Order: sequence, then C-alpha cells, then structure tokens
Amino acid sequence: MDMSTPAPTRLDRYDPRYDPLVDRSPGRGRDYAPTYWVASAGAPPADDGPIETDTDTDVVIVGSGFTGLAAALFLAREHGIRATVLEANQTAWGCTSRNGGQGQNASGRLYRSQWIARWGQDTALKLDAEIRSGYETFKSLVAEFPECEPQHGGHLYTAHRPKKLEFLRNEGELMKRVFGYGTRMLSRDEVHRDYLRDDECHGALLEPDGIGVHPLKLAFAYLRAARALGVKVHPASPVLGVDTRGGVHHLRTPGGTVKARAVGFATGGYTSNGLHRSLDAKIMPILSNSLVTRVLTPEERAAAGLHSTTFVTDTRTLRFYYRLLPDGRMQIGSRSSITGADAPNPRHMQVLVDGLHRKFPALRDVAIDHSWWGWVDVSHDMMPRITQPDPTQTVFYALGYGGNGVSFSAHAGRRLAQRIAGKQDKAFELPIYRSPLEFPNVFNTVRSEAFAPFRRLGQRFLYHWYHLRDERL
Repeated sequence: MDMSTPAPTRLDRYDPRYDPLVDRSPGRGRDYAPTYWVASAGAPPADDGPIETDTDTDVVIVGSGFTGLAAALFLAREHGIRATVLEANQTAWGCTSRNGGQGQNASGRLYRSQWIARWGQDTALKLDAEIRSGYETFKSLVAEFPECEPQHGGHLYTAHRPKKLEFLRNEGELMKRVFGYGTRMLSRDEVHRDYLRDDECHGALLEPDGIGVHPLKLAFAYLRAARALGVKVHPASPVLGVDTRGGVHHLRTPGGTVKARAVGFATGGYTSNGLHRSLDAKIMPILSNSLVTRVLTPEERAAAGLHSTTFVTDTRTLRFYYRLLPDGRMQIGSRSSITGADAPNPRHMQVLVDGLHRKFPALRDVAIDHSWWGWVDVSHDMMPRITQPDPTQTVFYALGYGGNGVSFSAHAGRRLAQRIAGKQDKAFELPIYRSPLEFPNVFNTVRSEAFAPFRRLGQRFLYHWYHLRDERL
C-alpha cells in the first residue's frame, strides 16, 4: 500500500456537546460537525493517517485548522522545514469548518479606536500595518486557491439601531483620518438599493477590504499544498500530554510518541485544558451558531433585496453575521449556548432563525438546510497572540482571534512559522507577539475545570447585559 495515501480510518460519531472548558479532549477521529461547508466541500484530500508508532521529527504543529496548516505550509515554503501536523479528529475539524467564512482586515475583537486607547496611536499604527500585511497574506492565498469560491466586495457594518450610527461614523472617520482607509457611510436607502434589504439596518459603514470564502475548501487547498511540499498531516492523533526532556518535546498520542525540537500549538477554540501548561485557562471558549437556507429562487432574492454578496455584520455586541453565498443560499450566524451540554437545545438555533426573519421577512417561509455550532477562541483581552510564552522553551502558540480568524489566521501561521524557524522581525515587538495570553483573575492558579462554573456564571450575566444594551438601552 502507498503509505502517503492510507486507507480512510473509521470515524467516531460527532459529539455535539463537547466543551473545551470542561472536557479534557475533543476526541479521537470524530466525524465533522454537520456544517454546510462539510456538505459542499467534496471529499477531503489525502492525509497521512493516524500516528501508529514512535516518530522523530523536527517540528510538530498541533491542530490542522487554518493556522496550523498555514504554519506548516510556510515552514516548508519559506524555511525548508517539513513539519508534522497532529490533529485529534479530522483535518480542519474545529473552528475552520464551522465559521462564517468572512475574511476581514481585522483580528481580535477590538476596534482601531480601542487600539489607540489601549496602546497609543504610534503602536496602533504599527499594529494596523501588521494586520494589513496579514490581510495581504490572506489575499495572496485566496488568489492562489480560487477553488475557495472568493466573494470580493468588502465588509458592510450595519447599524441595527439608529443610535449606533454615530459610533459607525466616528470609527469610519478615524479609519480614514488616522489609518488612511477608504471607508464611507451609507444611508439605509443606499444599503437597501445596492446591497440588501435588511429591515434592521439604519445605515452602514462600508469597509473596502473583505473577502468571503468557502472556509473548508480553502483549508483543503492548504492541506494539498503543504503535503506536496513534504508536510505530514496525521488525523485521529490527539496529543494526550507533552513532556520536555533535554530540550526535546515528547508528544504522546494513542498510536505512539512524537519527538520534536519545537512545537507550535494552533488549536483555537478547541484548546482543551491539560494540553499544555502554557495554554491552560488562557482563552474563553464561546459558542457561535450558524445556519444556511436552501437555495433561494430569483423571486425570493428579489423580495429580500439581495443584490450583493458583500458580507455583513451588525453592531450588536452579540453580533449577527450574514451573507448571500455563491450558490444562492443565505448564511447567518450569531451567539449560541453558554455551555456545550446545552448547545443542542433548539431555543439557541431559534434565536438565529428569529434574527433571519426580522432582518429579511421575505425569507420567513424558506427552509433551513444546514445548522450547526462551534467554539470561538476569545482571549481575555480580546486580541490574539502569536508568541513564545517561555523564552527558554521552544514551544509556541497562535490563537485568540475572537471570531476574526478567517483572514488573519493565514498570517498568524506565517508568523508562527517564522518564530519556530528562529527568525526575527520588527513586528515581533508588537503586543500580540511579545506578550503571552493571560488569565487576569485571582483564580489564575485554579484548574479551569474547577473554576468553569464561575466563568460560565459570569458569561451568562454578560450575555444578559449585552442583550439589554443591544436591544433596550
């Protein structure tokens, strides 16, 4: 048998209740979530099968989503290093096959005005230049892999209440004046005429940068390109523990131990506590729901005023994100359950259905073909990190995108590859590169499983407050 394309392994059943805050492992060889992306991406490309024996390698990347595959691809392309990628389940099983496919010129959950407030204008300008570089990395990969069905046209940021228009005007003006972007404000009538007839929209900020993609088709393209350069990708190979002895990292998997001189973690919202001490309690996993309708008829599209495939988010803190897909379906996503155990409760998906119907009453009778949920890696200060948390250890990680990782994950993978390869760059002086993720709480030393109920109570309180502020105050 050709060992580069092993026979498919049996898949364990998908677990819809997995919760990285309390579960020690996302599983081994589990099937994909039932997303539209999985249903429409075609058969996954060949991989290298599960780890079946003890193995030595130069670099291990843990996680085969956008970040992990991009890191492996750039390690091979730009540094001549053929990494070994370890994946607990299937390629791109986590965030990458469950997101909304919106590639923005952004990363993390802070606006550029908040960058200035936190770090000052000089650092904000440098950070903006780095995020722009990240968007260019993403654009170049999208151009290289057109099978990802790119939808160009920028990003429409809609005011869901009239009081939000001032915020959008101020942010748009700052983006033009300080950072040089060609943003512009659109009236409600302009949005309805040229983009979509969103009944909740009272005007919008148009950002010129933004590409919608089919995320799983893009990830599969990364996989094919990386393996063509000698990268090994092993699904159904969860890391059960990491021991470091004499500068060599020993990563235990069910099929054998993988020894490496350097390790890069790219596990996003599926980072289980206990994976590595540098990652315990460093992100707050948040669930997001998504759905995709059946294909809309031309008459239904006209009735909903769907004139554009430019993707959209609204100004809620618990925001809705939505767009018309290339095949004529409508996709929309927003918040979900607090816990994994409660995720299958139909009331959470009903929030999404109700949001779709409020925005587009003409779609009220359109059937939903696909629905799913997935975890988002939100850092405690709302910004990502691509860093080496302990300078004495060759352990690195890239995560914490807060729902804005479709685009920046490509560049994060590139920067992660640079760091693993021992290269220096002026960009590494920026906050997202020079400081580790933190858990800013007096319970920092308490195991996250024990503290999880308290974190969930806090999240529940915040969700109630956000809803009150978004809809009533």
